[in-house]
Amino acid sequence: MIIMTIKEMNKIKTELGFSYAKIAEISGLPLSTVQKVLGGITKSPRYETLKALEKALCPVTEASSGRSSSSSGKYYTNPASCGTSYGMIREALPEYGSSPKKQGDYTVSDYLNMPDDIRVELIDGVIYDMGAPILRHQTVIGLLHYLILQFIREHDGSCVPFVSPVDVQLDCDEKTMVQPDVLIVCDPQKLDFVAEVVSPSSVRRDNILKLHKYSDANVKEYWIVDPATEKVIVYDLRSEYGFNIALYTFEDKVPMNLYDGELVIDFTEIKRALQKLTP
Repeated sequence: MIIMTIKEMNKIKTELGFSYAKIAEISGLPLSTVQKVLGGITKSPRYETLKALEKALCPVTEASSGRSSSSSGKYYTNPASCGTSYGMIREALPEYGSSPKKQGDYTVSDYLNMPDDIRVELIDGVIYDMGAPILRHQTVIGLLHYLILQFIREHDGSCVPFVSPVDVQLDCDEKTMVQPDVLIVCDPQKLDFVAEVVSPSSVRRDNILKLHKYSDANVKEYWIVDPATEKVIVYDLRSEYGFNIALYTFEDKVPMNLYDGELVIDFTEIKRALQKLTP
């Protein structure tokens, strides 16, 4: 039975001066898992994960353990002593992660200090876990980038297409950093085109939050590609009177407004590629 809340775990973590790395070492959990759970990014941690964290944060004293933490540099724990003794040598507080912030308070600095093996986005001070992309998701991203790159090269264009992961800072308040799936940059000072490929965990973020963020950042065109429904929503954001919206399917050839319709993505090619992934 879990007897500690995440808030209580963080309180003990702070009192002990434990870093995320130390908790990961004691618990045997991956460092990224510890950071996400105690940082409030993972909303519904697994029972086994919580038990491992609880065990790691229930210390015993040097005397009761019968071993010296100061000589070995290791910590020994016992769930039965949870909350009863903190007579241990403390680690120095780490540069990152010593005091988890509340969602909404994170900054670009926090984002940049995230370990490389954690894929997240920062929007209005809130950290969103991106997780590892599935094969279908990556297939759509890769083909979309390839077809755009092919067109630009054939027409000797000056714009440059990029594919995630690429950090893009939006706003001027140090609280938003995103990783668009595909983007086109013609002017180094701004984004001209962005495409996001929807995953089950990113539906609201892609359709609402990022739509408004990209519009506010003066992105000219925004595509939302959904492999699950085989739909493509195209937003022409250049109008001063609101969004011009067009809806397509994976049976269509979708023209890009940025190139006045000359660049056309044939989504039947992408659909055929996805069908090959299905046994």
